[in-house]
Amino acid sequence: MPQAVIIGPPGSGKSTIGKALAKSLHIAFLDTDNVVEKNCGKKISDIFVDEGEGAFRDLEFEALTSCLQVKNAVLALGGGAPISERAQKLLKATDAPIIFLDVSLSVAAPRVGFNRDRPLLLGNPRAQWQALYDQRRPIYEDLATMTIKVDAMKFHEIVVAIREGALHEKR
Repeated sequence: MPQAVIIGPPGSGKSTIGKALAKSLHIAFLDTDNVVEKNCGKKISDIFVDEGEGAFRDLEFEALTSCLQVKNAVLALGGGAPISERAQKLLKATDAPIIFLDVSLSVAAPRVGFNRDRPLLLGNPRAQWQALYDQRRPIYEDLATMTIKVDAMKFHEIVVAIREGALHEKR
């Protein structure tokens, strides 16, 4: 079981915060997106194009399942990883704190870089991001043992908030 699981939309800082938190705790950092890419030998955008979203979500669930078995690690999930019912069931069964990094579009946009490979943000990326966030937010909120509104916070402040809050609480 990981020490902490970090969830949220693209651009919320999951990977950056996860790495910093893991470093501060002297433990490993895992990211389901990186695990999927490593296991497949392809970028996520290529998996979407070549195999479709359904195949990607299956690979993502496999990565989530294996990562949840790792002890002494911080785990960051891809934005869509916790959305399926089977993923939610798995996450609700873990004792690890689940931290939802809540971010606004205005803060996430420069971080996401809407010109990069984001398969679900094609077309009007800002509208797509907002639509996905509106759809996923209730799930993030339901899973979270701690929610942090990150818009006005520096990364080190978020790490401190997690260490002082979620890592001292048990579900």
